[in-house]
Amino acid sequence: MSLAVLKPGVLTTIQDLGRPGWQRYGIPIGGAVDAFAARVANALVGNDDGAAMLEMALVGPELRCEDGALVALCGAGFDLTVAGQPVPSDRPVAVAPGEVLAFLPRRAGARAWLAVAGGLDVPVVLGSRSTYVRGRLGGFEGRPLIAGDRLKTGAPSEWAAQLAARLRAEGRRHVAWSVRPETLGRKARDDSIRVVRAPEWDRFTAESQRTLCSTPYVVTRDADRIGLRLEGAGLSLRQPREEISSGMTVGIVQVPPSGQPIILLVGRQSVGGYPRIAAVASVEFGRLAQFKPGDRMTFREISVREAHELLLERERDFVRVKTGLGRMVA
Repeated sequence: MSLAVLKPGVLTTIQDLGRPGWQRYGIPIGGAVDAFAARVANALVGNDDGAAMLEMALVGPELRCEDGALVALCGAGFDLTVAGQPVPSDRPVAVAPGEVLAFLPRRAGARAWLAVAGGLDVPVVLGSRSTYVRGRLGGFEGRPLIAGDRLKTGAPSEWAAQLAARLRAEGRRHVAWSVRPETLGRKARDDSIRVVRAPEWDRFTAESQRTLCSTPYVVTRDADRIGLRLEGAGLSLRQPREEISSGMTVGIVQVPPSGQPIILLVGRQSVGGYPRIAAVASVEFGRLAQFKPGDRMTFREISVREAHELLLERERDFVRVKTGLGRMVA
């Protein structure tokens, strides 16, 4: 089975959950910017969590399904059409052989993920199928998709095959229910991004600590898979000092000499020398993936304990969802 790329969109790449274990050589973990949304999309089509899928940014692609497939879209406000007819996101959708999947102009957010039953069958490079564009490795020839590419898919699971057969027998395009990633776990009580203190928190002035969690910041044009550069009230150290380079993680908020914070994402460097004032809680990574230039954000401090509880609560919800999906075709 295969998908033919008719139009590639702005930046459509193949991603999975990344390639850990290679940061010592300067290769980022990478993978889907919102790994949780990618896992939910894969679950909706009967794939393992780490199956390769398409990640799209700002403008979606146009694809022809050569042999028929079961697909699911999760993420930002991309409206998907199949054979010219709109279909909902966050649920399994059956696509017949020869039908075209196309995306209307994005309504909100920045990124979405399209999973196909069986996953995208591209070579595994350093333990992952994810595209690392700067390194020209993984994915489809190490680059974003272009018109004319043909993507092979793997064999669907028995669960996916049974669900697709049921939809065909009932004359339905998709199921009536949905699973939205943002509904799993406990949502933030406001629109702020929840953060915990990072190792260099105490090296910043008390005013900077208060400012970070009370003043809005705007995402600048320098926003991509590597990170989000913000603009707003400047943050400063109690005393200027040279920092020893330390390991970087997704969600770390580092502050360069300009005082303007930077949030690192999945394409980040392995180490860095800027002081780290905060770290975004893991449950918020999906929200970070949807920020685009011009968007505003504020931060709210929570404890490490609360951050752990939020993550565990969401994972428990996800386990319940997967259990329910498994019973659908039993």
